[in-house]
Amino acid sequence: MTNITTQSGSPIGENEHSLTTGPDGVTALHDRVLVEKLAAFNRERVPERNPHAKGGGAFGEFEVTEDVSAYTRAAVFQPGAKSEVLQRNSSVAGEQGSPDTWRDVRGYALRFYTTEGNYDIVGNNTPVFFIRDGIKFPDFIHSQKRLGGSGLRDADMQWDFWTLSPESAHQVTYLMGDRGLSRSWRELNGYSSHTYQWINAEGGRYWVQYHFKSRQGVHNITAEEAEKIAGVDADYYRRDLHDAIERGDFPTWDVFVQIMPYEDAKTYRFNPFDITKVWPHADYPLVKVGHYTLNRNPVNFFAQIEQAAFSPSNLVPGIDISPDKMLMARVFSYPDAQRARIGTNYNQLPVNQPHAAEVHNYEHEGHMRYQFSDATARTYAPNSYDGLVADPVAAGEGGWETDGELVRAAQTLHSEDDDFGQAGTLYREVYDDGAKARLLETLVGQYSALTVDRIKERFIWYWTSVDSDLGAKITDALTTGAHTANAEAQPVSVGE
Repeated sequence: MTNITTQSGSPIGENEHSLTTGPDGVTALHDRVLVEKLAAFNRERVPERNPHAKGGGAFGEFEVTEDVSAYTRAAVFQPGAKSEVLQRNSSVAGEQGSPDTWRDVRGYALRFYTTEGNYDIVGNNTPVFFIRDGIKFPDFIHSQKRLGGSGLRDADMQWDFWTLSPESAHQVTYLMGDRGLSRSWRELNGYSSHTYQWINAEGGRYWVQYHFKSRQGVHNITAEEAEKIAGVDADYYRRDLHDAIERGDFPTWDVFVQIMPYEDAKTYRFNPFDITKVWPHADYPLVKVGHYTLNRNPVNFFAQIEQAAFSPSNLVPGIDISPDKMLMARVFSYPDAQRARIGTNYNQLPVNQPHAAEVHNYEHEGHMRYQFSDATARTYAPNSYDGLVADPVAAGEGGWETDGELVRAAQTLHSEDDDFGQAGTLYREVYDDGAKARLLETLVGQYSALTVDRIKERFIWYWTSVDSDLGAKITDALTTGAHTANAEAQPVSVGE
């Protein structure tokens, strides 16, 4: 067996866990393995996004209709506040020209142009994700892309990664279920997936997760329908959103949050910073915040959608991140990817500039800079020329306690944490009989695309671990050869 190394040839001792201060602490910027992997991954595609290349979006308005000021001081969420928003929906695995209706998770990026700067929430149409640690993200996406030799996507490598990473089970159960084939971007819900921190005016801290509920309802299509649409209109979702707004049928989403008191996170039955888990609504019910409506198409798709550079690092006073390892990695990786994809000064493009706040800093020069300070302005701090100053009170940052040895380790397991439990609950308690039947058909189709025996064996183990009855049904269907139209349609959209 050959040892994995850095690009300079140095052996790597751990390739699945980032370097953190204790299992639940902050990620170290000097984790050279994490930074090298993410920086290299960010530069694999130019200028197409990697991943989430195929997408579309529109502008609109967000309005706060409730009072959540007890939980956050952020101006964007104060009672009666209104903000311009930009939403971009996307596929994950496909390239720019890929069909919209391939089976896939749908990216859900939302920007609030607030009076305190841009606030971005970058999530999906599912409340969870495939992996827990950003150091595995390049590996995950590589498994969903194309083989280097043939240039073809490969079911074996997709399921090889998933079945060797059982933390993926919850998300894959969503993906292989009805939510993997949405009818339109207008008819899906969005989620922050990550946990964020809200800080109120008194400095009180709370953990939150965002939910965006479509007033249009959540509607999906079968694999057979998706296959037909893919062959007729590759831009089906993009066209649907654009045309709906053009005819005045403006889609609306209600904005909710789940709110967890700061201290609860320490003893909650699931690790609340594990992005592969949800917080059951019975424990932390949805709290209404307001709603937003998309009512304006871009004037120029490239300038306003393709060059839109979302990032979870775009935060505002009263909102901060959490000890979610995926989120900490994304806070570095996203702006780094935008610098590689668009350019050093990507935030000076009109779509990325704050629309309701001013920018003041000491950054200057660099590739394609076209905004600059007065000729007499100093570009360093501290200075004695009445320069810019930092203000921790205005910044309103959050944080959490951590004190531990630097380690590469999985997050701390709480009392009910495991890889398959919530995926099994999703299958048994959320999916109705029709959804269960369609999932079974989809999984039989996925299995039929596998060619490697050891991956086939792990496939059966994986789904039996999610639910023993489901595993038995898959085995029985494979034995009897009971393939339906839905299953047979899967090779067209494998993993997408």
